[in-house]
Amino acid sequence: MSDTFYHNLPNGVQIVHRKTTSPVVYVGLMIGAGTRHELPNENGMAHYIEHCVFKGTEHYTARQIINHIEGIGGEINAYTTKEETTFYAATLRNHFRTTLHLLAEMVLHPTFNKKETDKEVTVILDEIESYNDSPSELIYDDFENMIFEGSSLAMPILGTKKTLRRISKSPDIALNWMQQHYRPERMVLFVLGNVTPQQVISAAKKELLASSPISYSEASYSEASCNQSPIAYTRTYKRHTHQTHIMLGSHAYPIGHPKQLTMYLLNNILGGGSMSSRLYLSLREKHGLVYNIDSQAVPLSDTGYWNIYLACEPQHKEQCLELCHKELKQLRDTTLTSAQLQRALRQLEGQMAISAENQENNALAMAKQMLYHHHAPAWQETFAKVQQITPTQLQDVANEVFAPERIYTLLYD
Repeated sequence: MSDTFYHNLPNGVQIVHRKTTSPVVYVGLMIGAGTRHELPNENGMAHYIEHCVFKGTEHYTARQIINHIEGIGGEINAYTTKEETTFYAATLRNHFRTTLHLLAEMVLHPTFNKKETDKEVTVILDEIESYNDSPSELIYDDFENMIFEGSSLAMPILGTKKTLRRISKSPDIALNWMQQHYRPERMVLFVLGNVTPQQVISAAKKELLASSPISYSEASYSEASCNQSPIAYTRTYKRHTHQTHIMLGSHAYPIGHPKQLTMYLLNNILGGGSMSSRLYLSLREKHGLVYNIDSQAVPLSDTGYWNIYLACEPQHKEQCLELCHKELKQLRDTTLTSAQLQRALRQLEGQMAISAENQENNALAMAKQMLYHHHAPAWQETFAKVQQITPTQLQDVANEVFAPERIYTLLYD
């Protein structure tokens, strides 16, 4: 049974609300606008906007926004991905309307005061430098640049020093971008907590149907296409690092694809963050070559990818790559037994149930499902579909996505 409530406002904003008994309410706005919607000379715009809407609105200064949230014991946060920008907060239920009001102010009425935003550009530039100093993070950007080369998905979320200086020249540049991409039909209001659907709708109508300085244009919104090269290759970068950092992977399935959940289970078996994953048992437990190794499957709106990441001593890189390919080949060539599949399902069920105890993650996952599916199933509903997956289906997907000729390899030497 699900306590999930759905509603659409007349302007196109989608609402998803799930009732809980907790006194804490998570409320936020997820907008389907991220790095992939930027032009090359706009790279970093979505992330820049995420930072700068905190710097003041028509009715509140930056300090007032923080004081209002923290003064009622709340916490406010935001993040940017390749396809979304999200603003959200946690607050006690009796402060739900105040919190939504502040979030709506930030998204609908930002001013981009240049004195304040110039300070934030310095912060973002420091963030870029910090990121560049962390090979375990930077390698993800460089890998996406490999597999999505020629597409806006290849661009870094943070942008570059050059593009940041350009887009911060005038408030109109950011406001015009918001006009193009922060459209009501690309917004999801998500609420998780002990408030009623009537309270959510009443507050949403007041805050999200009000007039906005952003005048939306039907002709303005565009979405960059994803170009996928069918030819995989290996690339090596010289980095001043003690360890060799390695990432390998290939294209996979988009959100909602019939094989997405099969890939989800297959990745969990391969290296999905547990100490009993095949990669961990081989490279860490059996051979002692790495401190940590994992894999992930990342579905996007019209494409996706999977990868394996590890760091090792330079003299062990060839052996590590050989062992990774050995595990991939094993999944391609050998069908799981019924006992192996049932063990994998029990493990995944426990992981999903434990993850569902994190209400913040629940709220954000619910919003993303709503943005792309217009429906937000509870984890039990998703797991029921995973239980229908057969060993043959897992092997078929392994042969498709783990095919050697599809795999890109990136090394930081």
